Amino acid sequence: MPEIGHLSMNAPIHWPGAAAYAAALVLTLVLAGLLTPRRWWRRPTAGTLALVGGGTLGFGMLFASLLPAAAPPALAAAPLPLAAPVPAMPVLRYRVVDDLNLRAAKATGAPRLAVLPAGTLVTRTGAADGDWWQVRARLRGKEIEGWASSLWLRRVDERAAGP
Repeated sequence: MPEIGHLSMNAPIHWPGAAAYAAALVLTLVLAGLLTPRRWWRRPTAGTLALVGGGTLGFGMLFASLLPAAAPPALAAAPLPLAAPVPAMPVLRYRVVDDLNLRAAKATGAPRLAVLPAGTLVTRTGAADGDWWQVRARLRGKEIEGWASSLWLRRVDERAAGP
């Protein structure tokens, strides 16, 4: 049998679930017949299709949620593949383009820890949130760490743009 997406045509039918949706269709049709004007049913329209489809889906999901959980299919005895190790982020050095505020948090309103002068070399710690990177720098012989806007940093090996 052909397969459609990840579903096989040979997949067993879950009869309690199918019965729940069949009951939902019957309940929807009965309620729609009792609660709507007769003229709505003279010819099919998008509204009647939406009413029947939505009611069947809603009641079907309600009925199916009341069913006991189906037992999961038996897992094959094949061992699970081991996850490949995540490669470490390469240590990239960056140069400050223009004087840059080093902040205590990733926001322009966060307290300023220091001003890194243009040309200062910084190293990413790996933490990032959008354009905000946590960096480490040596300033006046002291190691300092904080958050900086990546828009003011250029890789050390990056060439300067120019004519």
